[in-house]
Amino acid sequence: MNEGILLTAELESRRFRDALRRFATGVTIITTRTNEGIPIGLTANSFNSVSLTPPLVLWSLNKHSRSLPVFLKSEHYAINVLCADQMNLAARFASPIEDRFEGVDWRSGKASMPIFDESVAWFECASVHQYEGGDHVIFVGEVTDFGYSDRTPLLYAGGAYGVPVTHPEL
Repeated sequence: MNEGILLTAELESRRFRDALRRFATGVTIITTRTNEGIPIGLTANSFNSVSLTPPLVLWSLNKHSRSLPVFLKSEHYAINVLCADQMNLAARFASPIEDRFEGVDWRSGKASMPIFDESVAWFECASVHQYEGGDHVIFVGEVTDFGYSDRTPLLYAGGAYGVPVTHPEL
């Protein structure tokens, strides 16, 4: 491959990523259990609603993630939408530490998935579809149980955490 073309592709990839960072998202921790029942989880901001009837949501995971094999085999998972004071939890579950659950308060949902009660919302899901999506796998889940609170959500934009504020014109 021509080195000039590769350099241009790398620059375009970086520019594309920088453009995507302009989109503010919520911050989630996706959780499941291994076949042995060990809880695992990771921080993700690739979460979205798909359908109200049936209730479907989606999220995606990089194909190079160490957690991918477990999620590919999981019949269920939970999506925990973090609140503003869970920034440290987001950082913990984005880090390479081995046991991300050590010292963290959580409970098992109806399908035994790890749920963080302090979250803004949580969705326990049955895994119904997995799609190839470039360098990611897209997971679509049917919501089997959920809950929410009035806490302030944690946001992520431009490479930094934030919180929503009311627009000045409102």
